[in-house]
Amino acid sequence: MLVWILIGLGVIGLLLIVGVIGIYNSLMTTSKQVDNAWAQIDVQLKRRADLIPNLVETVKGYAKFERNVLEGVTQARSALMSAKSPKEAAKADNMLAGALKSVFAVAEAYPTLKANENFKALQEELSSTENKIAFARQFYNDMVMKWNTMIVVFPNNMISGMFNLSKEREFFQATEEERKNVKVDFSGL
Repeated sequence: MLVWILIGLGVIGLLLIVGVIGIYNSLMTTSKQVDNAWAQIDVQLKRRADLIPNLVETVKGYAKFERNVLEGVTQARSALMSAKSPKEAAKADNMLAGALKSVFAVAEAYPTLKANENFKALQEELSSTENKIAFARQFYNDMVMKWNTMIVVFPNNMISGMFNLSKEREFFQATEEERKNVKVDFSGL
């Protein structure tokens, strides 16, 4: 009888160890997926930042008097490249989005620039990149939600606490400016 009790306790102990290992591995896998998702945003933001000097040079040839617009784009690009956290990147990304809107507004004032093939190609490339950034942000936030949920549900919360893995990750969030309704005004037409 004592042998069966010891065997039963051994089996329970083994199942607990296997369970802890499984949960730990699941937590580590998800943590790495969150890191990868952030890296994908970073790749797309870098891609956009790499396109901007070409866009600026194209615009410079046409819009010699729009120096402040181009300087704003350059400053916003620098801020984005030096961002260290999702919060900093979101703030810099918002700055850059605003600066790019200014560039495209300048293009409206210069019909020959708007018709320029290089400008059109860069504009299309930036538009494609914006879509990729939006998808990468969504995927990152999905992975952050998965992580943040995993570390608080039972029994994962016990295991994540034991291994000091219970820190929630930061979402990539839109700023107040990005949440505002876009105003469309055709009165100037």
